[in-house]
Amino acid sequence: RQATNGWAKEKGVGIQRTWVMGILNVTPDSFFDGGRYADCERACQRAEQMLQEGADIIDVGGESTRPDSRPVPAEIEIQRVVPVIRAIKERFNVPISIDTYKSDVAKAALEAGASFVNDITGLHRDPNMAKVCAEFDAGVVVMHIQGTPQTMQKNPTFRDAVSEVRDYLEEECARALKAGVREDAIWIDPGIGFGKRLNHNLTLIRRPQLIKESQDPFQFFLCR
Repeated sequence: RQATNGWAKEKGVGIQRTWVMGILNVTPDSFFDGGRYADCERACQRAEQMLQEGADIIDVGGESTRPDSRPVPAEIEIQRVVPVIRAIKERFNVPISIDTYKSDVAKAALEAGASFVNDITGLHRDPNMAKVCAEFDAGVVVMHIQGTPQTMQKNPTFRDAVSEVRDYLEEECARALKAGVREDAIWIDPGIGFGKRLNHNLTLIRRPQLIKESQDPFQFFLCR
């Protein structure tokens, strides 16, 4: 993710190179590290380890979005992520991202010290998400997904993966701008693995410039 824009510099994270995002799942059921970092102390230890290994951003998630995962109520998600975000903010000088598609969770996380919202639905699922992001002048990752985590891998199909993903991203970026999100605070993400078969993923990885060319000056985020 290239951090060369004004919004990032204003937030103190204007490093002119690719950013490395460290993923911190505070969930019991994430596919890789479910349950490992459910309490604050272990989560902070993991955040410190990722920073030592070169992470520039810590992305905190309180609901698994692996295929067939079950959604959790916003209140549970808030209980999981807010204490961790506060603890990381107190201990480390690092930008924090909240991985959520719920505006109530995003608001609580931003109030606790997060500065990015990483929405796997590209602001599509919750009609209040773009407004919340604008109110907090948050950075926004607008991602493409086909279906939901519960359905996305059942039978993903595209007529043209690149054009359909691009159209989706354009629509959701326009939604963000209309709500007042700053143009230079928007990142786009084609959503590798989210409602896509292997051939779709490979096509998007091989041809990212076709997605980005109509999205400038938005920043580009390729892989999670």
